[in-house]
Amino acid sequence: MNKWLQILVLGILCGCGNPQTAEVNHACVRDWDEIRSDSVLTVIAENSPASYFVYRGRNMGYEYELLYEFAKDKNLRLQVVMVHNLDTMAYLLQSCQGDIIAANLTVTNQRSDAFSFSDAHQTTRMVLIQKKPDTYKKLKKDELEDSLITRIQDLKGKTIHVWKYSTYFEQIHKLNSEYNLNMTIIGTDGDMITEELIRQVSAGEIELTIADENIARIDLNFYPNLDISLELSEDQQIAYVLRKSSHSLIDSLNAWLADEDNASTIGEVNRKYFERKNLAIKANKEFSSLKDGQLSPYDDILKIESAKAGWDWRLIAAIMYQESKFETWKVSWAGAFGLFGFMPGTAEQYGISPSSSPEAQIKAAIKKLDKNYDEWATEISDSLECLNFTLATFNSGRGHIDDARALCDKYEKDKNKWDGHVNEMLLNLSKPQYYKDKLVKNGYCRGVETYEYIIEVRQRYEEYKAAFPDDNIISMRQ
Repeated sequence: MNKWLQILVLGILCGCGNPQTAEVNHACVRDWDEIRSDSVLTVIAENSPASYFVYRGRNMGYEYELLYEFAKDKNLRLQVVMVHNLDTMAYLLQSCQGDIIAANLTVTNQRSDAFSFSDAHQTTRMVLIQKKPDTYKKLKKDELEDSLITRIQDLKGKTIHVWKYSTYFEQIHKLNSEYNLNMTIIGTDGDMITEELIRQVSAGEIELTIADENIARIDLNFYPNLDISLELSEDQQIAYVLRKSSHSLIDSLNAWLADEDNASTIGEVNRKYFERKNLAIKANKEFSSLKDGQLSPYDDILKIESAKAGWDWRLIAAIMYQESKFETWKVSWAGAFGLFGFMPGTAEQYGISPSSSPEAQIKAAIKKLDKNYDEWATEISDSLECLNFTLATFNSGRGHIDDARALCDKYEKDKNKWDGHVNEMLLNLSKPQYYKDKLVKNGYCRGVETYEYIIEVRQRYEEYKAAFPDDNIISMRQ
């Protein structure tokens, strides 16, 4: 059989007509053994409070947090690929660019023909999203009910917008036919997520849409002028989507979901997003990936100063979050302070102090990164490797990195490559056999901190790039 096959994965995943074809590599193999070997579980997620979003630099979302707890129990790192166009999810999964889809997807027979589902983590139903009258606060209960669509038959002649590859689209066509409603059904593309359609109904830009009740209840927290009382389907199960070939991953995830020891954790995550208004509201507040495309309070400064030096501002933001979570008052046990965790001695070299403005701290951090990068560029020609060494030096200083490189020469590693070479020797600098070696000039190093630092900053940077796309970046450093 030809390695590359054309299959109708998109339409099958979405469960309704006019499926698009996606070229998928059926030779790709990635199951539990490969995931454990990499120590990384990759999630394909939509930008949604029920699935995944970024708030003040922090990863959040109901389905994300469940998988985070699963990954943590299995000693795995969770990597997220945020999709802004839901039409691409199936291809990313089938081509092994992700291991699991987390997009609040319902289990259907048609989807199950091509994909595997985990055990359900929620039960929901489809509901109609409609706008209350502008004067709804002044209306009595019966007057409000009279102004709303309360029966399926009342949809006759109405116009509704739903994603054209969703089960919503399939269901409303079914109801339209069964009840002879003569509706105008407008199918939207995958870059128009459910939350955006809900917002448009609230703003009066479109008349109606459909959502799963669990999503709709979250959105009611910030769109109180909406009504979601009309149910349009029976109960449906929500689950994660996986490749048919991921047998061991499915078994491991299902075992975790069913384990009584995890019931309290799963219940708490559910309550956080579907019962507590405070957390749900964060999804639509400032500095949320769902709101206005602003990552942090310092985006404007980051963009200006990063562009001057040829850096991607989202990388600088990832470093900043790693060091301080965007909090200017942070001071570590060792005395590192501010947005970028400057030690007092280093801070003095770059002209800043704990009282310096965020702008001054950002300028100093970029200046230090520039210095580190330019120094490494004289020894390492590969720009990505140069970036790894720059981040390592920013975190731990040059001395320990030089020691790890010296050990690479002795132990037949490549001193100009980070992953699997210098980072392994850096880990070894916590062992007497290595840090007492005469080649080592700076002694003991808790190398695991810098080892993890590089992984986490790079991962966060990739997540920020997906969550906050910016076509205006011309980066010379990455």
